[in-house]
Amino acid sequence: MLRSPTARVLDETDEPAVRALLASDPVAACVIAGRVEAAGTGAALGAPLWGLDSGRSLDAVCLAGANLIPFAVPGAERVAAAAFAERARRAGRRCSTIVGPAASVEPLWELLEPSWGPARDHRPRQPLLAIEGPPAIAPEPRVRPVRPSELDLLLPAAVAMFTEEVGVSPLRVDGGAGYRARVADLVRAGQSLAWIERGEVLFKAEIGAVSRSVCQVQGVWVAPAHRGRGIGTAGTAAVVEYARTAVAPVVSLYVNDFNASARAAYARVGFREVGRFASILF
Repeated sequence: MLRSPTARVLDETDEPAVRALLASDPVAACVIAGRVEAAGTGAALGAPLWGLDSGRSLDAVCLAGANLIPFAVPGAERVAAAAFAERARRAGRRCSTIVGPAASVEPLWELLEPSWGPARDHRPRQPLLAIEGPPAIAPEPRVRPVRPSELDLLLPAAVAMFTEEVGVSPLRVDGGAGYRARVADLVRAGQSLAWIERGEVLFKAEIGAVSRSVCQVQGVWVAPAHRGRGIGTAGTAAVVEYARTAVAPVVSLYVNDFNASARAAYARVGFREVGRFASILF
C-alpha cells in the first residue's frame, strides 16, 4: 500500500533549499521569502514552516502562522495540499486567513473545509499584479512616509481600510492592541505611506511584505469623501515610485477580481497581471 506524502517541520538546515524554492517565483513567494530572509527557517521565524520533499528537492512549503500561506512548484500543489492539510487538521485552526497562490490555496481548502469550514469569506480569484520600473502616470507628490508622531492620526484610516476590505474590525481582538502594534511597526520601518492634509488622511497604503527582490503593497485606501478624483491612482503611483527606489525593485500587490475600479486604477499605474492569489477568511 502506497503511503501518502507527509510534510515535516523545517529547520535551519533547510534554509538553502527553502530559498531556492521561493526564488522560483519571487512575486508569489514574497511574504514567505521576506520572513525567511529576516529570520531564517528555524525557531526565530516565529511560526512553523512545513515542507514537502520529492526526494531530490523541496517541492512546497507552508508557513503556519497567523496566516496559513502555502507555496508549491507547479504540478506539486495537490500533493502538497494533502500533506499540509493533514498537519493543519492535527494542529487545529490557529490562523485567521489562508492566503497565497490560488493553485496552492484552493486544493488545500477543499481538504480543510469539512473540518475547518464554513469560511466567513472565500475569494478564489485575486489577480496578482507586479510592476518593475517607474509608474506609467505621475506620482502624487504629497504622499510620503508617515511619521511616528502621526500614528494616532493614521490609525482610524487603517482601521477603516481593514474593516472595509476584510469585513470585520481589527479592534475586535484584544481591543486592537495587536493591530496598533503592527501599524506602528510599519510606520517605524518607513513602510507606511499617506497623503495627510489638514489633519485628515486622504490616502494611505503600506508596504506590508518585503524581500530582497520584491515588495508587496497592502492596505490601499482612499477616504470615502475623496473617492472618484484619481487620488488612489496617483497615490498608488507614488507608493510604487517610493517602494521601487527605497525598498525593492519589483513592486507587487493582489486585488479582488470583483473590484473593477481598483483593477482599472492599477492598470493605469502600470501594473501587469503575473499570477492569481486566493484567500479564505475566517
